[in-house]
Amino acid sequence: MARALVARGVAVRALVRPSSPRDNLAGLDAEIVTGDIRDESGMAAAMAGAHHLFHVAADYRIWAPDPEDIVRNNIAGTRAVMKAARQAGVRRIVYTSSVATLKPLAGGVADETRPATPEQAVGAYKRSKTAAERLVESMVADGLPAIIVNPSTPIGPRDVKPTPTGRILVEAANGRMPAFVESGLNLVHVDDVAAGHVLAMERGQIGERYILGGEDVTLRQMLADIAALVGRAPPTIALPRRALFPLAHANEALARMTGKNPFLTVDSLKMAAHNMYFSSRRAQRALGYSARPYREALAEAIAWFRAAGKIA
Repeated sequence: MARALVARGVAVRALVRPSSPRDNLAGLDAEIVTGDIRDESGMAAAMAGAHHLFHVAADYRIWAPDPEDIVRNNIAGTRAVMKAARQAGVRRIVYTSSVATLKPLAGGVADETRPATPEQAVGAYKRSKTAAERLVESMVADGLPAIIVNPSTPIGPRDVKPTPTGRILVEAANGRMPAFVESGLNLVHVDDVAAGHVLAMERGQIGERYILGGEDVTLRQMLADIAALVGRAPPTIALPRRALFPLAHANEALARMTGKNPFLTVDSLKMAAHNMYFSSRRAQRALGYSARPYREALAEAIAWFRAAGKIA
């Protein structure tokens, strides 16, 4: 996001936690301030003099030893940032939500007309993002000048941590995913998502939500494309989801003992029950949004992970 704005000549102030890596901000002509999105007074100070706000930060974990920690962080962070933005007199806000706040359409492609309630969301992360989005909507009704964007599943270079999706790419590229479940997701280049944020700021309607997605792809096809990029044979074994739940529970129990995040989780298996396919037509029509073929994003992600030493 910061790179997209700096490239357009915008004066950028970026907030990071004191403990956060700053690799992706290195060399950028941007002012860096430290803070915590849950600290309303600190956020108000960080936004002093700002005309526009992009709230892209979130606790992006599919699993945590205490799942409610994810919920607390994302709701409290969103509330504090939005209240601080109103206090600072920010003119326009782009709030980064997620397609996690929308209900998948069985056998079809979902759009912005299918908002979920927190009770309908699967897992702590989706529940937290759904509750946070509903909070923003309630504040918009009270005068907050916010536009909501719902990215699908971003992939591409500079995935430092990596994200949960980036971890799938790394594990698959290293040959550690010999099987899969039948599922699907919408994949989009992270730079196209960033460009969509800028378009939402420029052209979006206050209170509206816009899906920023790319291509609908089966997990089987995604893994085959990764295998082709790294010169491996693609996995061909499709496992039933139900058979994997005991392993997921065991992985989570082990994670609680070791402190290492599990690769297979109960919530991820529940999410895989539906193809998470989404349409970006509203953003295309209203914002002029577009996304490149997903294989370009995949190739750039694999190249970056290889250069970073994460792929053998």
